[in-house]
Amino acid sequence: MHDDRDDIEKRLRRVLDQRLRPAVHGRAVPLEVAAWPVSGEPVPVAEGLAAEYVPVRPGDRWGPAWSTTWFRVSGTVPEEWAGCTVEAVLDLGFGSTSPGFSAEGLVYRPDGTAVKALNPRNVWVPLARPAVGGESFTLYVEAAANPVVMQSGENSFGPTPLGGRAPWLSEEGSPAGEPLYRLHRMDLAVFDSGVHELVQDLEVLGQLMLELPADSSRRWQLLRTISRSLDALDLQDVGATAPAAREVLRPALTAPAHAGAHRASAVGHAHIDTAWLWPLRETVRKVARTVSNVTQLMDDHPEFKFVMSQAQQLAWLKEQRPEVYERAVEKAKTGQFLPTGSLWVEPDTNLTGGEALARQFVHGKRFYLEEFGVETREMWLPDTFGYNAALPQLMKLAGVEYFLTQKLSWNTTNKFPHHSFWWEGVDGTRIFSHFPPVDTYNSDLSGAELAHTVRNFQDKGACDRSLVPFGYGDGGGGPTREMLARAARTADLEGSPRVAIETPQEFFTKARAEYTDAPVWVGELYLEFHRGTLTSQLATKQGNRRSEHLLREAELWAATAAVREGAAYPYEALDRLWKTVLTHQFHDILPGSSIAWVHREAEETYRQVAAELQDLTEAAQRALAGPPGGTVVFNAAPHAREGVPALGAAPREEAAAPAVPEASGDGYVLDNGLLRVAVDGRGLITSAYDLIGEREALAPGTVGNLLQLHQDFPNKWDAWDVDAFYRNTVTDLTAAESVTATPEGVRVVRTFGASRIEQHLSLAAGDARLEVDTVIDWHEREKLLKAAFPLDVRASHSTAEIPFGHVERPTHANTSWDAAKFEICAHRFLHVGERDWGAALVNDSTYGHDVTRDVREDGGTTTTVRLSLVRAPRFPDPEADQGRHHLRYALVVGAQVADAVREGYRLNLPERMVPGSSAVAPLVTLDSDGVVVEAVKLADDRSGDVVVRLYEAQGVRARATLTAGFPLASATATDLLERPRQEAGVARAAGGAVRLTLRPFQILTLRLAAARS
Repeated sequence: MHDDRDDIEKRLRRVLDQRLRPAVHGRAVPLEVAAWPVSGEPVPVAEGLAAEYVPVRPGDRWGPAWSTTWFRVSGTVPEEWAGCTVEAVLDLGFGSTSPGFSAEGLVYRPDGTAVKALNPRNVWVPLARPAVGGESFTLYVEAAANPVVMQSGENSFGPTPLGGRAPWLSEEGSPAGEPLYRLHRMDLAVFDSGVHELVQDLEVLGQLMLELPADSSRRWQLLRTISRSLDALDLQDVGATAPAAREVLRPALTAPAHAGAHRASAVGHAHIDTAWLWPLRETVRKVARTVSNVTQLMDDHPEFKFVMSQAQQLAWLKEQRPEVYERAVEKAKTGQFLPTGSLWVEPDTNLTGGEALARQFVHGKRFYLEEFGVETREMWLPDTFGYNAALPQLMKLAGVEYFLTQKLSWNTTNKFPHHSFWWEGVDGTRIFSHFPPVDTYNSDLSGAELAHTVRNFQDKGACDRSLVPFGYGDGGGGPTREMLARAARTADLEGSPRVAIETPQEFFTKARAEYTDAPVWVGELYLEFHRGTLTSQLATKQGNRRSEHLLREAELWAATAAVREGAAYPYEALDRLWKTVLTHQFHDILPGSSIAWVHREAEETYRQVAAELQDLTEAAQRALAGPPGGTVVFNAAPHAREGVPALGAAPREEAAAPAVPEASGDGYVLDNGLLRVAVDGRGLITSAYDLIGEREALAPGTVGNLLQLHQDFPNKWDAWDVDAFYRNTVTDLTAAESVTATPEGVRVVRTFGASRIEQHLSLAAGDARLEVDTVIDWHEREKLLKAAFPLDVRASHSTAEIPFGHVERPTHANTSWDAAKFEICAHRFLHVGERDWGAALVNDSTYGHDVTRDVREDGGTTTTVRLSLVRAPRFPDPEADQGRHHLRYALVVGAQVADAVREGYRLNLPERMVPGSSAVAPLVTLDSDGVVVEAVKLADDRSGDVVVRLYEAQGVRARATLTAGFPLASATATDLLERPRQEAGVARAAGGAVRLTLRPFQILTLRLAAARS
C-alpha cells in the first residue's frame, strides 16, 4: 500500500479549519453593537450598565492599552431557529497565537449578574436552550484592552513601554493612546452540537494518530478511519452529514485502552498570576472572568472539577464581586469547585522569610476553613522559581500532606530524576510530592501533551499514574468544553493514557498507595533557571525584607505592651498588613519579574506598610518605656546585645563609640581590638585581620569589598535570568573619586558610567564585624553589580541561611548539579569556613550570591564570596532598578555559623532608642543561643494567650529552657494555625519554665496561657 499519510493528515487539518469548525456556528445573524469607552480605571458594573452607548460595528477599533470599553449587544432569535440551541459569538478581536495575555471580556445580563467570560479561545455565550423564536435579548460586555506585553518573535524580550501605568485621558477626555484591538465577529448563531461533537472526535483521533509510532497498526487504522469519515462528509452540507461521519469513527473511539495504560488524573486549573504582565487590579477581573467561566461550565458538566489555589484571589472576589463568589461557594458545595494549595498566594519560596512563609499557610488555610469549611491537604505551587528545604516541615506543621509543582521541568542543565517522590527537608520531614510529567500547568489535554506525559514519565514500572493540570491560565479563562470533550474520549481509548477527571486528593491518595517505595530527594529543589530573580528590582526586595522585620517588631512590642501594660493589641491592623505583605510575595512580584506598573505600585505599598508598622511599634514602645528621664534601648533581635536582653529593653546611658580611623600610608586603619581593617587610597580593603584568632581573612594579594561590574544580557527572560556567560566579562571598579575619614569610619565615593556609589566602612565597638553602608545612584543598563570578598579559607561548602535554618552547598563544580548552582540564594547570611575558623557576609537587602574557589601557587585556597547588589534588566520593566538605593552588608571575621545567625538578625533588627526610664523584661527568655525566637505575638483567637515560634538554628540537637516572663498557667505545642499538636520534646518545669528538646532545625510553636489572678 502506498504511503499517503501526509495527504490525509493535511486533508484533516484543512477540513477542520475551513469547514468543520466554522460550521459549529454556521447559521448566524449579526447583532446590534454599541460601545462606551471608560475614561479611566474600571468602573462598577452598575455604572457600566447605565452608561450612554454609541453604535459600533465589527471592524471598528477599540481599546488603548489598559483601558476598558463596555459593549452592549442585542438581538432577536429568528423564528426559524425555534427549538435550536442558540449562542452569541463575540470575538473582541483576539489574536490567534495565544490562549491568553491579550484582550478579555466578562459578559453580564441586564441585571448585573455575570454569565461567562470571553477569551481568545472561548468566544461563545449561552443564550437559549432551546430557543424561542422572536425572543429578544441584551447582553453587556466589560472588555479589557490588556496589551500583549510579551511579543512573539525576535523582539519578544525587547524593552516596551506597555508595562507602564497608562496616562488615562487624552485632551478630548477619552482613553489616551492608539486602540489596540478591532472588533471581529459579533453574531447570534445556532450551535450545531452534531458538528461540534464531530470536531472533537476528529481532533482526538487525529492528534492521537500523530503521536503513535509510524509502524503502529493502530496509527494506520486511525488514518484509514479518519479518511473514510471525511469521505462521508458533504462539505456543502456539513450539519446533515456529520452524524454519518461520526458513525464511521465510532469503532475507533470505543476501542479500549490496553490494561497497562498510564493513568492521567486530569485536574481543571487556571494558573492566574496575582500580578505579572498586568497590575493587581487587573488580576481581580481575571479571577472574576475565570470563575464565571468555570462555574458556567460546571452547570453543563457535573463531572467537571476545578481547583483554585490562591486564597487572596478568592478574598478579592468575595469583596469586589460577591455574586461571582457566591457561584464559587455554590459549586464548592457540590464538590466541583475545589479550594486548594493551602497558601495565601503562590509565593516565591527562595526569597520569602520563614515567618512569612508560615503566615502564608496560616492565612491561606484559615480562609479556606472559614469560607468553605475545607481543610486543604496539598501545597499547590506549580510556577515558583525553586523551593527551599524548610518547606516540607512547614507543610507538615500546617497539616499539609502533599506537594505539587511543575517548574523544575524548566531546568536547563539537569533533568530532575523523579516525577513522584518523597521530598525530605532540612530537618528530616518528608512530604509526598509530584511533578506532572506533562511539563505544563496549562494543558489542553491534546494528544501531543498526553503522549508526552507517557514518554516523559520517569517512574515507569514502579508507578503508572500522574496528574495533568488542564485549562488556559492568565486570562485564558480556564478549562473549556473542548477540553472536557477530550477527557471524555480519552477515558478509555486504545493508544492513549486513561484520562479521568479527579481531585488532587484523589490523585495523591492513589499515587501514594501505588508507589510504596517511592524514591527520596533530600534538600532544596534548586531551579536551574531564573537565577536573576534573586536580584532584580532591589526596591521591591528591600520593601519585603523590611516589612517582614517590621511586622516582627510590631507584633513583639504590641504583645509585650498588652501583657505588661494592658494596651490594646492591634489585631485588625496586623492581620491586614500581613495579608498585604503576603500578597506582594507572589512569585512574579517579589522576584522582580513584573511590569513597571506592578513594581512602582509595590514600592508605594511598602512605604505605606512601613509607616503604619512604625506607628504601631512606636506606640507600643512608648507605653512600655515609662516616664521620661533617659533613653531606653529596645532589642527585637533574638540575642542579647550590649546589656539589652533579647526581646526586651533596658536603659542605656551612652553607646560605645565605633573605631576611629587612623591614617596609614595613603589610606586608613580601623581597629577595635577584635578586628583590624586596612583601607588603601583606592578605598579597597587590603587587610581584615582577626586579632583574637591571629589570622588574616583576605587571601594574599587580594582586596576585599571589590565592586565588580558585569555585562548582563541573558539569551532571554531578562528580569528572570542571569546566564553563566556573564562571568566572561568583568570590570573591577578600583578607581575612587574620594576616600576620606569620618568620625565613625571611612567614606569612599566611586563614579562609573552614569552611576555613583557612596560607601561608609565602619567598625563598631565589641564586634568583629566590618559594616559597609552603601548608597547606589544606579543608572546603568543591562549590567550586574557585585561586591567580592576573596577569603583565605579552604571551604568545601558554603552555608546559606534559608527560612528557619541553613543549607550547605558545595563550593566546587564536580558535577553538573554543582556547576548549575553558579548563583545561589541566601537570606541574612552566607558563611564559609574551615573547621575552627570562618567568615560570614551578612546583609539587609541581598539574596543573590556566588561562591568560587581557587588554589594559589603558595598552596593555599582562596574562596571568593560575592553579593549580587543590583541589576538593570530592560524587560518587562525597561526602567528596572534605576535610581537611588540604600543597602547594608557586613563582613564578620572569625565567625562560626552561630555567629552568622546572630549577626544577620542584628543587622536586620537594629536597636530602637526611645525616651523613657523603664526596663522591659522579655515575655519569654531562652537559655540557649542556638534556639532562636522567630515570632512573639498574641493568639489569633483573641484569647490573650502568647504565641511563640522558635527554631533550632545551628543544625544540632538542642536542649533549652524557655521561661515565661509572666505567671504561666499552661504551655501547649501547636501547629502553625495555633491548634494543639503533640510534640514529644516539650515538658513543663517548675514555675514559668518549659523544657525543650529539639532536633536539628526543628520549628516549634508554643501557646502560653497566663495564669489568671
